[in-house]
Amino acid sequence: MSRTVYCQYLKKEAEGLDFQLYPGELGTRIYENISKEAWGLWQQKQTMLINEKRLNMMQPEARTFLEEQMKAFLFEGKDVEIEGYTPPSK
Repeated sequence: MSRTVYCQYLKKEAEGLDFQLYPGELGTRIYENISKEAWGLWQQKQTMLINEKRLNMMQPEARTFLEEQMKAFLFEGKDVEIEGYTPPSK
């Protein structure tokens, strides 16, 4: 039987994640408050951000930027920020 959560993104009861997908306190917050559907929507946006911004996930700045976007998207209902991040030059 699947678990349900009140999804802060969808603003309704929905099927919860099967396990914690992200580490730490933020991961616990996501697991307890975000549905599978909302997580799937975030994954689509995340892929778009990584590709369009050419993020190198080995760079701490890129990971920080992506985490900030994830929190804003999932918990504040903001769309992802396509403008405003420029990858460091090589």
